[in-house]
Amino acid sequence: MRETRPALAETLSRIGSLIGDGRSRDDVLDVERLSNECGVPRDVVRMLLDGEEPPAEDITDRIVRRIVHLRETRLRPDGTRHSYDEIAASYGASRASLSNLVNSRRKTPSPQMPTRQALSRQGLSEQVPSEQVPSQQTGERRPARSGGPLASTQAGIETFFFGQPNGWLSAEPQTSLDNALQSVLHGLEGEAADPMARLRGTHGLRELAARAPQLAEEELQLVTDWIDTILQRRNAQRVRGSGSDSSHTEGH
Repeated sequence: MRETRPALAETLSRIGSLIGDGRSRDDVLDVERLSNECGVPRDVVRMLLDGEEPPAEDITDRIVRRIVHLRETRLRPDGTRHSYDEIAASYGASRASLSNLVNSRRKTPSPQMPTRQALSRQGLSEQVPSEQVPSQQTGERRPARSGGPLASTQAGIETFFFGQPNGWLSAEPQTSLDNALQSVLHGLEGEAADPMARLRGTHGLRELAARAPQLAEEELQLVTDWIDTILQRRNAQRVRGSGSDSSHTEGH
């Protein structure tokens, strides 16, 4: 498994090398779409794309924020949000346990990991995943116990939305964004392997049409002739292919 920061830097470097002339990173990286896909806020996505470190975030707050994000972005076919009843029932929990978790963290966000005593008062004892919990005496962070209700809640919600537990809710922002960028990278790699891929795509045609007014008449004619040549070549190949099929059929 690649380390988080080098992995993201490597992906962004590869994307930059594949963008090519005439396009900028903003042309291929849609911050809104990336944010929706990976669950990282738009401003943090921009920071990561610029090579900056994201702000520190309590992991429990991150999980809860992404639970809310999933409900708002992964909708039912009729466009409505999945209910807490529906989500919780899928992994054998109650609506109250899930809604209490979400609402308690949304109402009282904490810049530090909550203490076990505070969680106990909220009815969420031991619901801190296995990262760190601060010591009440020293304030120092120490490893939390693995497992617990929050771990099973995370696994259940990820299974509901993704089909299996995948760490999406708790992943670091760098990892989340790197995963979301893979589809962009694969698309650019496909364009590099097939020069016509970009033109065949709807976005490519729109881009070409938008740039047409910038071309001189003779330059525009060259582009038109180039496209006509390619289409004529393709039509000729289809005709030859059809003739070959006909001969094969008659031979039988």
